[in-house]
Order: sequence, then structure tokens, then C-alpha cells
Amino acid sequence: MGGTVTFARDGQVVTVTLSHPGKLNAISVGMWQALATGFDALSAEVANAADPAARPPRCVVVRGADGNFAAGADIAEFPAVRGDEAAVRRYHTAIIAPALRAIAECPLPTLAAIEGVCVGGGLEIACNCDLRVAAAGSRFGVPINRLGFPMAPGELQGLLALAGRAVTLEILLEGRVFDAAEAASKGLLTRVVPEAALHDEVAATLQRLCAGAPLAARINKATIRRLSPAPAPLTAAELDAHFAYAGSRDHAEGVAAFLAHRPPDFTGE
Repeated sequence: MGGTVTFARDGQVVTVTLSHPGKLNAISVGMWQALATGFDALSAEVANAADPAARPPRCVVVRGADGNFAAGADIAEFPAVRGDEAAVRRYHTAIIAPALRAIAECPLPTLAAIEGVCVGGGLEIACNCDLRVAAAGSRFGVPINRLGFPMAPGELQGLLALAGRAVTLEILLEGRVFDAAEAASKGLLTRVVPEAALHDEVAATLQRLCAGAPLAARINKATIRRLSPAPAPLTAAELDAHFAYAGSRDHAEGVAAFLAHRPPDFTGE
């Protein structure tokens, strides 16, 4: 299981870097777990900073290494970590969902600095950040319809809350990869800037975040989260129905076709 996630603090800013060389920063199991652990630790640091002298960080920026944000989950791991229905459920509910929840519930303002590829799990991470600034050449989408499986409920929440029902359906049913201008028009991005301006715009955004009152920022986040509509959790029967696809022929075919670099042959079974 390759790839790394690093949390590095420089003054008031924590930089989270996704790195998986040669795989466009595809997110391995270890990387999902590192995201959950790291963001939970940040939340605990803020919660336990009763002493003002402790000076917790003011904001977090999430970025990808080597010119890409993240190309989704590491599908090469799927035969080993998603081999049957029980493993599929564990992967999505006990590995990915906790990482996204830790990002979404972080009390510090979070910024996704996006360039290159931001698809699948990469887009899920970005959707759970507070702000998203992207270079004009970035690419977005969730093409898992060609892998033969739906987006898991714990992953769907962030995209649906940000983009709404119509856009989320379009993204998932068509499976297109689209550019930053279209992503912005769909409400997925805070700002789009020229490639050469991304670094400066991210730095300026972080400066504005750090200049604000940290307690007010945390209260704003908590209050907005509380006032946002929250659907009732899926029942056990609904979760069973959702994950029943894991034993389907189409699911096995989609993953096998991707790994073999061939078009899938879906039959609806």
C-alpha cells in the first residue's frame, strides 16, 4: 500500500500533502487512514487548547504533490481490500467515510488547493473542505460508473451538500471528466485562477483565513454545520440494499476491465 499523507505546520498554517508518485496521487488505504488520524489530531489539538499560549494553527490547506490533487482511490488495491461484500462495506464505511468525516468536522478553516486531476476520491476530499481554489487546467469528475459501482453514502454526502441533487446526478450518471470552468459553474469551486496564479491565490486566501478571529471562524463552522439540513441516517436495510452490488457481475467486470486497461462489458447483472 503505497503513497503518503504529510501534515506539516508552518506558523499558523498546516499543509496536508497527498503524494503517491506514478499514480497521480491515487489514495491508498494507508493514505485514507492517515487523513483520518491527522485531521482527528488537529481537531483534538484545537479542543484541548484551553491555554491561549498553546496557539493552535489557524487554518489547513490540502494539496497534491507533483502537479495533481488526487486521482481517486487506488484501484490496484481493490482485489485485496474490496474482494467481497463484507470487505466492500468495511472499505467504504470504516476507511473512507471516517477520513471524509474528519475533514468535514475539522474546526479549523480548510482550503483545497487544486491543480491537475481531482476526480473520484480526490473530489470527495475537496468537497469536504470549506473552500476550493483551482487552477484553470484542473479536471474534475467521478467516473465510477465505468467501474461498476455507485458512490457510497458516506462519500455522497459531501458532494450532494455542495452541488445539489441535479448536479450530483449528472456527475454520477454520466461519469464525465470536465474542466475547472464547468466545475465552477456547477458550484463545486470557490475560485478558478490561471495556472501561474494558483500559488499566489492560495497564499492570499490563507492569509485572509489567518487574519480572521479564530474563535469566530470555529463558531461559524459549527453553527453552519448545525443549521445545514441533515438527512436521517440510512437504515440497516437501506445499507444492505446499497452494498448488495458488491457481489454483482458488473462490479467485478468494471474493476477487472480497469485493471486490464480494456472497456468494460456491462450486462446489468
